[in-house]
Amino acid sequence: MKHRILAGAACAALTVLCTPALAAAAPEAATTAVTTSVPTENPAVDAFYASRRGAPLWLISGSDSPAARELINVLMQSPLDGFANGPALAAQAQSLLGRAQAGDPAAAANADRLLSAAWVAYVTALQTPPPGMTYADQWVAPRRESASQILARAAYAPSLAAHVRDVAQVNPLYARLRSAAWDQMQANGGVPDPRILTSLDRLRDMPFQNRYIIVDTAGARLYMIESGRIVDSMKVIVGKPDPSTQTPMLASTIYYATLNPYWHVSPEMVRSLIARNVLDQGLSYLKTRGYQVQPADGQGDELLDPAKVDWHAVADGRLQVRVRQLPGPANSMGRLKFGFPNASDIYLHDTPVKELFAQDDRSLSHGCIRLEDADRLGRWLLGREPQVATRDPEQNVLLPTPVPIYLTYVTAQLDGGKLGFVEDLYGRDSRVAALR
Repeated sequence: MKHRILAGAACAALTVLCTPALAAAAPEAATTAVTTSVPTENPAVDAFYASRRGAPLWLISGSDSPAARELINVLMQSPLDGFANGPALAAQAQSLLGRAQAGDPAAAANADRLLSAAWVAYVTALQTPPPGMTYADQWVAPRRESASQILARAAYAPSLAAHVRDVAQVNPLYARLRSAAWDQMQANGGVPDPRILTSLDRLRDMPFQNRYIIVDTAGARLYMIESGRIVDSMKVIVGKPDPSTQTPMLASTIYYATLNPYWHVSPEMVRSLIARNVLDQGLSYLKTRGYQVQPADGQGDELLDPAKVDWHAVADGRLQVRVRQLPGPANSMGRLKFGFPNASDIYLHDTPVKELFAQDDRSLSHGCIRLEDADRLGRWLLGREPQVATRDPEQNVLLPTPVPIYLTYVTAQLDGGKLGFVEDLYGRDSRVAALR
């Protein structure tokens, strides 16, 4: 991927907000900080304090509270989180806390309630699904908590300050990009480049599971995340820039690994690649590469005699057949495949062509994601070596625990410790900018 280092205070922030509803697919749109008001009368906050008989949440240890300080710090940075009102609310809270420290008990009570209302609004903004993301499996759909649930979780946290930090992290990739953007803003006294805000928007997913995978298709890299930390990562090969081959933004769940997989060739590749090569090179092309031909409407392992197939008709699109490649050294899936529910038939897989990972531009596939080290990912997912006792094809092995996977697109990157950009190969940043 080609990088360009960010210099100085760049463009003005984005000025249009799109808050997509939780649906199968949220359309990509120009986004910026959410201007969410915090009403002075909030029924959920009132009910929460009534259940506590007015006992404070944030200032339980006094007006100089670590939890209050932590939340105020979070609110100061919250425009990067899609919550524009944060700095104003932080200033109001600081003013009330100053009065409370001067001995005004009413100010202390008002500060506590203000912080609770601000926390509810902030968490609600974080839980807004990223624009452009398709949630293909229900287990990864974003959790949208009610105000009472948000406050109850805060109240039961062993350390409220730690709870604020944990929730505000969102995920480790998001946290480190936001931290770098904030540091740059502080150093330059400017506003973030719109591409930074757009990348943060796309990364703002909050998995509740302990282990999950994030694949950044713009940076062509996969991250294994466990207990809030990136525990490993590797290069990947992603879809080509052509709209028909781009790797989509989607979230799903890996339930099992497939060892010794077939490669089921897509219908388009059967027409444009397999049939053309058979016509050019003869039937030996199929045999030497381990391809088997099946009827388009067939079931199971029913096979066709390739010599009886009209390959001219297949190449022209007048006849359809299915083609699969047997497991073996030449198989395009390699030894391992990791599927997950989605309508685009996208999956992770091994590959015998390892030299391509040395390239900077790794947008080379037809949409699926090739892994630099599939065995390493398999060990992490399965908790053991991904080996089988036989050579039988298509052996599905259940994971001990299902693992969510998020395919996103992040053009703002940390490059050598500095904030930079990778090329917008899919043109998604350009489309967002056009909507501003």
